[in-house]
Amino acid sequence: MNDSLTGIAGIRVGHWTDDRACTGVSVVLCPEDGCVASASFLGASPGTREAALLAPEKRVERVHALALCGGSAFGLAAADGVVRFLAEQGVGHPTRLGPVPIVPAAVIYDLLVGGTAAPGADEGYAAARTASAEPVASGPVGAGAGASAGKYKAPVRTGLGSALARWGEAAVGALAVVNPVGDVYDAGGRLLAGHGDREAWMRAEPRAGEHTTLVVLATAAPIDKRSAYLLAVAGQAALSRVVRPSHTPWDGDAVFALATGRGPAAPLAVLSALAQEAVVKAVERSAVQRPAR
Repeated sequence: MNDSLTGIAGIRVGHWTDDRACTGVSVVLCPEDGCVASASFLGASPGTREAALLAPEKRVERVHALALCGGSAFGLAAADGVVRFLAEQGVGHPTRLGPVPIVPAAVIYDLLVGGTAAPGADEGYAAARTASAEPVASGPVGAGAGASAGKYKAPVRTGLGSALARWGEAAVGALAVVNPVGDVYDAGGRLLAGHGDREAWMRAEPRAGEHTTLVVLATAAPIDKRSAYLLAVAGQAALSRVVRPSHTPWDGDAVFALATGRGPAAPLAVLSALAQEAVVKAVERSAVQRPAR
């Protein structure tokens, strides 16, 4: 049974990973007609592309893919390759001169682990080309290849995790790239990645812009853009349960919410609860405690 983000029918995920440079890109492909989408951004240091159009009041409702990238701002170039891949398939927002793919993107700062390498357009294209509905692997893959936690003291490697939460016919999937300044815990409060050193945290002076957790949520339920935004907000709330402290002035946490609209209706309260369960589980699966190189 597929208990990852791709357990939502129509959602595909692909990765490009540079194990040596510890960076990569992960692409989430929507069905050809796109997904209703919105997002929530917390923390003071997000690195994004096409983020403004995800606000509930903006006109464009559907996106065709999401790109999660390493390499800090340099990695945003990977989204160009995803756009090129979709354009070759004739997928995009309809315009008089042809379809225009809508591909929001967000990055993590992974340069502390792997150095100055960053994925570009070719790497984004490669990740999109390999996207499939197979269960999403967890660990140091794709955008999670250089992710780390506990950077208020010293980086401890984390990665990418994915999970699915169900209740009856309702389901929400989550994919998380976990790169916070704080520590990562499981739902029971056990330290998974980081140091658990409150005294060191209180005395720390971390650098801004080097810490971000990225999350993608997906559901088949037919929800509107405002509801997708509220689903993303629920995902942010879940981060505070397993990343401590979360949403700090040094983080740039981003949660995207996608809805294919191809499944049965479900109350937003149910979807929000499932989103939180899925995020917690995805973050737990991302933590592959080992020393940073």
